[in-house]
Amino acid sequence: MRVLFAWLAIAMGMTGSGRFAEFRRPPPEPPGGWPVLAPLWVAPDGRPIATRAEWRRQALRLREAWLRRLGPFPSERPPLQPELLSREELPDHTRLLLRYEPEPGAPTEAYLLLPRGHSGRRPGMVVFHQTADTHRRHPVGLDGRETMHLALHLVRRGFVCVAPRCYLYGYRGKTMRAAAEEVLARWPGWTGMGKMTWDGIRAMDLLVSRPEVDPRRVGSIGHSLGGKQVLYHAAFDERVRAAVSCEGGIGLTFSNWEAPWYLGPQIRRPDFDLEHHQLLALVAPRAFLLIGGESADGARSWPFIAANLPVWRLFGAEERLGLMRHAYGHDFPPPGPEREAVYRWLEHWLAVEPARGS
Repeated sequence: MRVLFAWLAIAMGMTGSGRFAEFRRPPPEPPGGWPVLAPLWVAPDGRPIATRAEWRRQALRLREAWLRRLGPFPSERPPLQPELLSREELPDHTRLLLRYEPEPGAPTEAYLLLPRGHSGRRPGMVVFHQTADTHRRHPVGLDGRETMHLALHLVRRGFVCVAPRCYLYGYRGKTMRAAAEEVLARWPGWTGMGKMTWDGIRAMDLLVSRPEVDPRRVGSIGHSLGGKQVLYHAAFDERVRAAVSCEGGIGLTFSNWEAPWYLGPQIRRPDFDLEHHQLLALVAPRAFLLIGGESADGARSWPFIAANLPVWRLFGAEERLGLMRHAYGHDFPPPGPEREAVYRWLEHWLAVEPARGS
């Protein structure tokens, strides 16, 4: 009950001032009430955490706990062996299709978008696609609705973008469920989400290997399936300086996290004692924005942000964490003030000059 009261106090009275204050204002309580989350600020001996050093120890414990559930990452990162498959010169950017190996014997492809008309090293983004049979084609604007063309939006604002294919679509020649089964058979002890996280890390390896990219100014963004990948990628890849997760369903009960290509049935067992506020905490004090359209995420996601604001505040970085809500359902915001606010947020934290005409 004390934990519930603490979350309610946070939710009702949390900060709404300073830069990007609109992303830290508590929403109205949803009809089902607030999710109740385990406290982050208690050490194993029951003492409250009060210093950065104590928090770093707590974060290490949380990281180890999550890795036990995800399964260990491979111990080596062999060469990606990128191969150019195609190159297209477009009016405002260059689009390359690359094949590379996130793990030996399991190649994938990614589009690489390079902005034109910019000098010097650019900020970069890994852009994760949503669930779609034409996968990597959506972020770059070759298929799907305009709101899913995230890499195309960003390259036009001066970002270098890598848009990889998720392993679910063609892993070693397999279809979706078979791909998940193949990963679990090939890597005993791993999970589908562990594989996605590793692939995100390797996509970042590809991005920062490019001479056009400033490796100190990189991040990740994604919607739905891609939003899930962003959460884990940001937590386990410290190169991510800013991350935007849209409509992934941050709560374990908000989406199909029990699917074999994510965390599997373990999350429904009574002994599974983790929630995603304890994963989001690993991102601190880097920049993270959660987007909800009141479908997979929205007002009910606020406690996951509220639980973590004290962590960011401990590092003087409270302005880097937030929730942006919109009224467009399970989608990324269409052209308009909400979308512009998201991209201005990214540009701020990755120190990008404003796009022409914006």
